[in-house]
Amino acid sequence: MVSLKGLREDAGELGLTGLRHALHREPEVGLALPRTQEKVLAALDGLPLEITTGRALTSITAVLRGASPGPSVLLRADMDALPVTERSGVAYAAEGPRMHACGHDLHTTMLVGAARLLASRRAQISGDVILMFQPGEEGFDGARHMLAEGVLDASGTRPAAAYGLHVIAAGIPNGVVTTRRGPFLAAGDIVRVTVRGAGGHGSAPHRALDPVPAACTMVTELQTMVTRGFDVFDPVVVSVGRFRAGTQYNIIPDVAEFEASIRSFSAAAHLRVKDGFLRVCRNIAAAHGLTVEIEYTEAFPVTSNDDHEAEFVAETAAELLGEERFAWAPQPRMGSEDFSCVLNEVPGAFAMLGACPPGADPAEMANNHAPEAIFDDGVLAGGAALYASLALRRLGS
Repeated sequence: MVSLKGLREDAGELGLTGLRHALHREPEVGLALPRTQEKVLAALDGLPLEITTGRALTSITAVLRGASPGPSVLLRADMDALPVTERSGVAYAAEGPRMHACGHDLHTTMLVGAARLLASRRAQISGDVILMFQPGEEGFDGARHMLAEGVLDASGTRPAAAYGLHVIAAGIPNGVVTTRRGPFLAAGDIVRVTVRGAGGHGSAPHRALDPVPAACTMVTELQTMVTRGFDVFDPVVVSVGRFRAGTQYNIIPDVAEFEASIRSFSAAAHLRVKDGFLRVCRNIAAAHGLTVEIEYTEAFPVTSNDDHEAEFVAETAAELLGEERFAWAPQPRMGSEDFSCVLNEVPGAFAMLGACPPGADPAEMANNHAPEAIFDDGVLAGGAALYASLALRRLGS
């Protein structure tokens, strides 16, 4: 195995904080991230990389060729932000209705740091490293777009392994890496429901077909469906994150709409929750004399780590950071990730890195996606070194 001695120290000398703050101040959402792409390309300039940019999205794929032939390894970072107005209070906070509330600015910065570390150690690499800078992780199918554009074949040989890293603000101590064998993150489905009735005056509901009570009933009955219809040891989560109806207090609207996310782990539960969701909404609409339209999208498969690659991540993190800085996750997490699409194609593993501020209680920190979410710049060096270490150990000559 390649020695990782000095890698953390070298990562600490890269000066990554400035790039992270620049990305954080100017967040972009979706598949088109032109200013983010520009910053990343500038940060990679001068490195011995073969760089291509996406056609359908502002992705960046960079290939680092090792000193001698061998297999390839893929390292992935997502780059997009969320439609959240920031309330973190940090000096470099974004203005407007967008925020890096999930830490993707850290992932991008860490992978840039890894590129620099790996470029300085090309002599130790037998094979190639594919650096996957991905837009559109937050519900825009960015990974599938990059797969369709050939990211897995960028080096000429399909990766022997793929690794992804994600910071988390709450629940994991600062600087601690965690992963697990097998299922790590849930499958994620997105559902959009439109309930149609007939509007009217609020004083005469009997002369209208009010979609609001029916839509509200659907939301509450979906929760009952989960708690009474599914085994708690094969968990399912249905969360309604958006509900919209009406224009004024005394007008019964024609339409009520809501959107939900659905999480599951097993194929059986995934199928049953979809069938149950459709049945509940259709039957309630029929009982109220209304019509309902349901757009059900199976967005992300289960993020399932290869057992061997999860153990490889654990060994690498412990060697690089210290035994006390790695912990096996006791159970899967209900979040979803489109890196699962990559892991469906090649073996690999996904890991979490605690990034709450030093001295803070991770149990008290705001969750990812919250307007108050804060991530510690101090984990940038460790994350960059971990990305680089995974490639170096996997491809070490």
